[in-house]
Amino acid sequence: PSGLWENNSEIETYSIMWYYYKKREARSKVVVSERVFRPVFKLFRRRTGVLAFVGMIILLFYIFLAIFAPVLAPYDPTVRVGRSLQPPSEKHLFGTDNLGRDIFSRVIYGSRIALMVAFLAVVIAAAIGIPLGLISGYVGGIFDRVLTLVMDAVYSFPGLILAIAVAAVLGPGMMNIAVSIAVVYAPTYFRVVRNQVTSVKNELYVEAARALGAKDWEILVKYVLPNVFPSIVVVLSMNLADAIMTEAGLSFLGLGIAPPTPDWGFDLSNGQRFILSRAWWGVLFPGLAIITSVLGFSMFSEGLSEILNPNIGERSK
Repeated sequence: PSGLWENNSEIETYSIMWYYYKKREARSKVVVSERVFRPVFKLFRRRTGVLAFVGMIILLFYIFLAIFAPVLAPYDPTVRVGRSLQPPSEKHLFGTDNLGRDIFSRVIYGSRIALMVAFLAVVIAAAIGIPLGLISGYVGGIFDRVLTLVMDAVYSFPGLILAIAVAAVLGPGMMNIAVSIAVVYAPTYFRVVRNQVTSVKNELYVEAARALGAKDWEILVKYVLPNVFPSIVVVLSMNLADAIMTEAGLSFLGLGIAPPTPDWGFDLSNGQRFILSRAWWGVLFPGLAIITSVLGFSMFSEGLSEILNPNIGERSK
């Protein structure tokens, strides 16, 4: 309408303002997209990035199985549903075991046990090793020497043998198996965290915080722990794969979860007795579940290590 603008200068001013606003908005979108997607594209150009992605897909697959096991499993894994040692068929995709239980259902439900024990064991190990490593590395002195000797003594034992000894004392059960595995991996967290803390506690920013009157616990939580956290995450992801293997080994030896609870290690041990009867499916499918889940955690932890520690990827070129 006429009279809305007094002269053309106002139109030019608003046009210029609108132009620069849209230009700045477009530039900000480009900057944000570059900050978000460029590291991802750069990572996936490397072999390790692809492995990390594949490992994450495998982990999500087994987590999906564990969560929706009651929906996905066609049968109750503890109940006889067919003839003994029936080969894979349309009715029983993975066949049946010597007691007529559906192996496909037991593999699906077994993912629950494997992941729950692994996560529980890693959480317990981290809850023991991380605080002790922080305190020991920061305090130093005789306390650090004694605690380091104890942890090194535990660390020197072969992992599976130590887990077998602890599991034999504690007995079967999910919590007892998790504690048995946690005893094996707690020294790993202690050693990693302690070594990181001893190198970080003398940095200038830590000295500055101490000079400004910060308390020791504040320095540990606010300044030391954030620098140690990337290494903790990498160790945690690696230990999850080890925990699944250890739990399967204990169950294979009869020291794991008590039957008839579905467990990959126990089913593998049970199936190998009937190899001579040509019942290969009793070993193949539980074994594949163990191998693929461990492989997924291993690939994911390798990629995560490169993301959190870029120097590793640069040295591997």
